[in-house]
Amino acid sequence: MTSRSKEKVAAAFRKLFRSPDKLDNEGAGPSGSPARRGLLRRHRDGVGPAEATASVPASPGASSLVKKKVPGATEVRDRAAAVRTRRLMKELKEIKRLQESRPDPVFTVELVNDNLFEWHVRLHQIDPESDLATDLRELHIPNILLHLVFPENFPFAPPFMRVIEPRIEKGFVMEGGAICMELLTPRGWASAYTVEAVVMQFAASVVKGQGRVARAPTRPSCEFSRRRAEEAFRSVVKTHDKYGWVTPALSDG
Repeated sequence: MTSRSKEKVAAAFRKLFRSPDKLDNEGAGPSGSPARRGLLRRHRDGVGPAEATASVPASPGASSLVKKKVPGATEVRDRAAAVRTRRLMKELKEIKRLQESRPDPVFTVELVNDNLFEWHVRLHQIDPESDLATDLRELHIPNILLHLVFPENFPFAPPFMRVIEPRIEKGFVMEGGAICMELLTPRGWASAYTVEAVVMQFAASVVKGQGRVARAPTRPSCEFSRRRAEEAFRSVVKTHDKYGWVTPALSDG
């Protein structure tokens, strides 16, 4: 190795092993860049790259990006209304299709004043061997007229259903035409239940409870009305929530 080569190697070793203070002094000069000065300070203070990154304060808008937008009351109502509308449109379309495909449908549906959220359901068929079916034939009553009102949070809450005509005694039909069925209460309802399932359940319950058409003259206090039906239904729900739902004997209606 020549003397010139030896000098180059020695200079390289001196540069490699020079002290941090000397490096700091050189970096602080006019020719030292900000990045080089920062690197020298971290080297001198013993701060690693990860710690240096963690020490940088977060920007003011960073936390706001993480927060989720909370929907307002109006937005929640709009979403619920859309869900209710889609569900009822779907069910109404299916029921209409069944009505048109059968010459003698079990029940038919009509909108009350073109209101999608209020239906009249005419139940045309029940157990033909039941006393109630016999009463309907003898009195020439073609069907049982039901009134359904769907709340804003349907299908997550049950519809309110009552009998309009004829006036039925027993058969789990109460004052005002209210219907005593756990299926129609918040406790017994499930969003998967359809209108068809509700109507068919009523058709079975009114026969099981030995319902009969009232033949005696109707007193004003016994007339079927929505107000009386709602009051009677609230009362029976409160009672059953307290004591539980127990199917009574058939003789109790």
